[in-house]
Amino acid sequence: MTLYIGREASKLWKRICAEIATEINLLFDNWKYILAGLICQYIHGLAARGVHYLHRPGPTLQDAGFFLLPELGQDKGYISETVFTCVFLSFVLWTFHPFICKSKKIYTVLIWCRVLAFLVASQFLRIITFYSTQLPGPNYHCRQGSKLARLPRPESVLEVLLINFPRGIVFGCGDLIFSSHMIFTLVFVLTYQKYGTQRFIKQLGWLIAVVQSLLIIASRKHYTVDVVVAWYTVNLVVFFIDKKLPELPDRSNGASSLLLPLSNKDRDVKNKEETHKLMNGNSVDPADRRQRTQVNGKIQEDANGVHNDTNAMNGV
Repeated sequence: MTLYIGREASKLWKRICAEIATEINLLFDNWKYILAGLICQYIHGLAARGVHYLHRPGPTLQDAGFFLLPELGQDKGYISETVFTCVFLSFVLWTFHPFICKSKKIYTVLIWCRVLAFLVASQFLRIITFYSTQLPGPNYHCRQGSKLARLPRPESVLEVLLINFPRGIVFGCGDLIFSSHMIFTLVFVLTYQKYGTQRFIKQLGWLIAVVQSLLIIASRKHYTVDVVVAWYTVNLVVFFIDKKLPELPDRSNGASSLLLPLSNKDRDVKNKEETHKLMNGNSVDPADRRQRTQVNGKIQEDANGVHNDTNAMNGV
C-alpha cells in the first residue's frame, strides 16, 4: 500500500512539474493579455468607485421583481454573496485542474486569456451604462438616511485610486445597470458550457445562474432590469467575441502535444519512429506515398504504369 501511494504521488508530482513548465511557456507568450485583463479589472473597480461619488439616494423605483419576490432582508444578504463566492472559487479551481487530473482538455493560461476578454468587454459596456444614468440604489446602504449612500468629496487623488478595497466594492452605490455579479457568473457558466466535460455540472451551472439572479433581486442589491440586461448582454458579448478569438487547442485529441515538453522516454520513442520511417522510405509527404508490396525480395509499387503483384509472381 505504501509503495502504491508513493508511486502515485511520484506520478502526480511529475505531472504537476510538466504542467507548470507548459503553463510558464504559455504565460511568457501571453503575459501581455493577462496583465491587460487584470489592469482592466482595476479600472472597472475604479469606475464603480467613482460613480458612487455621483450617487444621490432617493425613493426606490417601481420594480416587477420586487413585487414578485419576497424581500430577504438585510440580515440575509449574505446568501447571494455566498452563492457567488462558491461559483467563483469553483470555476477558478476548475481552470487549474490540468495540474492534477489526467484528462486535460484546456490550458489554464489560454482559458484565462479568453475569460478576461469576455469580462473586459462586458465591463466596458457596463461602465458606459451606469455612467449614462445614475439610478437611486435599492440596496439598504444606498437608501435615504444611510451614511454610506453618499460619499464625501475625496481629500486626495490617492483616496480615489485606492477605491477603499474591499469595503468600497462591497458597499458601492450607483453602479447598477447591469449587474457585475451576473457578468462573472454568466461568463464562467458559458466558458464551462463550451470547454467543460461533465454534463451534470453544465446543467447545474445554469440552474445556479438562475438562482443567483433571483437572490440578487430578492436581496434588493439590484433592480430586475440590471439582471435582465446582464443576461442578454453577456451572452451576446461572449457569442461575438468567441467568434473573433482563435480557437483553443483541444488537448484531448493529441493535436496540441507540441506545446507539451517531451520527456526523455517520449523523445526516444519519437526518434525511433522517425528513424524507422526514414529506413522504410516514408520520409516523403503522406499525400505522395504509394502502397508498396514486397514480392520475391523485390519491392513492387501498386500504381499506374507499374506491373501488379500477379505478373511479378508469374515472372512477367
